[in-house]
Amino acid sequence: MIGSSIYRLQEHLLHRPTFAYLHELERSQWLSRPEIEQLQLQKLQGLLNVAAQHCPWHAARIQAAGLDLSCPLTLASLRKLPTMDKADAAANRDQLVWHGAPGGTFRYNTGGSSGKPLIFFYGRQRQASDAAGRMRARRWWGVEPGEREVYLWGAPVELNKTDRIKTLRDRLVNQMVLNAFDMSPVRMDTYIQAIQSWQPRCLYGYASSVALLAAHAKERNMRFKLPKLRVVCTTGEPLFPHQRSLIQEVFGVPVANEFGSRDIGFTAHETPHGQMLLISESILLEVHDPQGQPVKPGEAGEAVISGLCSEAQPFIRYRTGDMVRMSEEPCRDGRGLHVISEVVGRSTDFLVKSDGTIMHALAGIYVLRAIEGVAEFKLIQHELRDLEVLVVRNTSWRKEALRNIEIELKERMGEDVNIRIQLVDNIAPEASGKHRYVVSHVSLAGGLGIATSDGAAN
Repeated sequence: MIGSSIYRLQEHLLHRPTFAYLHELERSQWLSRPEIEQLQLQKLQGLLNVAAQHCPWHAARIQAAGLDLSCPLTLASLRKLPTMDKADAAANRDQLVWHGAPGGTFRYNTGGSSGKPLIFFYGRQRQASDAAGRMRARRWWGVEPGEREVYLWGAPVELNKTDRIKTLRDRLVNQMVLNAFDMSPVRMDTYIQAIQSWQPRCLYGYASSVALLAAHAKERNMRFKLPKLRVVCTTGEPLFPHQRSLIQEVFGVPVANEFGSRDIGFTAHETPHGQMLLISESILLEVHDPQGQPVKPGEAGEAVISGLCSEAQPFIRYRTGDMVRMSEEPCRDGRGLHVISEVVGRSTDFLVKSDGTIMHALAGIYVLRAIEGVAEFKLIQHELRDLEVLVVRNTSWRKEALRNIEIELKERMGEDVNIRIQLVDNIAPEASGKHRYVVSHVSLAGGLGIATSDGAAN
C-alpha cells in the first residue's frame, strides 16, 4: 500500500519509532492484566529515573517523598509522591523539560478546555505512542495504517507555505483534512461531495462537528454511499447518545469514541463491543476522590494520569480534571487492557459567523490561547454579531493584546461582529460546576441544532 509505505518513510525520516511501537502494542495487548500492570510499573520506574536525573522539579519531589528508585516500584510506593496539576506544569515548566531527550523536544499547548491553556513540551516517544495507539485502535475496526481517512479538523484561516506542504503530505499518506472551523451550508455540501469522492475507510473528527455534518446531510436528504467506510471515530468532547445515533444513521457505520488530551495524549478508544480500552502500555490511570484517595472500581472520580512515554516533560500523577469510572469487566476480546466504563468530559458550543457559517469552538479558542499574557478566557456569543470575551491576565500581558484579540477574532468571525473584551480577575464556572470556554446563545437553523445539544430535551 503506497500510503502506508510513505507513512513509514515519513516516521523513519523524523526519527519517530511509531511502527516499532505499534509492533510492541500489537503483542502486549494480549498480555494478562497482571502482566500489563507490571509492565506499567517498570515503565513508570524508568520515567521516574529520567525525571530524577533531568527534571529538577520532579527530582526535588521524589527526594522529599522518600521514594527509593533503586527498589522495584509498587502502587503503594508511588502514592508517596504527591500529585501534580496544570498549575504546577505551567509554573515550573523550565524545571520540568528535558531538552536533551532523544530526538529532541517540541513545544505545544493545550486547547484550554478549562479556559487555561498550558504550554508544554513533548518528544518523539510521546508522538510515537499517540500515533501507534491510534493505529492499533483503528485495526480493531478493520482499518489499516495508510488506508484512506477523512479528518474533520481545525485549520488556519489562510494556508501558508508550511500548511500547503502539510496538505500535500496528508494526501500522500491517504489523509484528507476538512476544516471544522468553516461549516457553512455551502461548505458542508462540498464536504459531503469530497467524502463521497474520497471513499475513506475511516472518518475522524470532533464529535460535535461530525454530528453537525450528519445533521446537515439528513436535513437535505443527502445519502452517503461509502461501501469502504468501516467506522466513524469521534474525539475532543463528549459524544452524546443522540449524536451517536444520528451519525450512525447518516453514515451507515458504527461510531467509536476516543478519549485523550493534548497534554497527556491519546488515552483510550472504544472497541466494536462498546468498551473503552485504555492504552495501558502508555498510560497509568488512577481514579481519585475529592480527597485524593483511590476510589473503588465503578465509582466516579478524577482521572490522575502518568504518561509513561512523556520523557521530554514528564507528566507523573497528573490531575487532568476529567471525571471517569473504571470497570472491573475484562476486555471482551481477551486483551489485558484496562476498561473505562464512563468518561465525563466537557462539552463545547459552536460559534456562528454573521453569514451563517458554523465554526467549531476551537476556532475562537485558538485565537485566545495564542495571545501572550492571557491566563484564562471565555467567549460568550450573545447574538449573531455580539461576542463577549472574558480575559484574566497574567504578568506577560501587554496593552496591544486587546487590539490583537479583536483583529484575530474578527478575522474568524467577520468584520461586522462587535467584539467586547472584558478584563476580569477570575472566571466563574457554570452552575453545573464545569468550566466552558465557549458559550453560544445563537440557535442553529433547522435541524442542525440537534447536533450541538446535549439531548436533554429530546
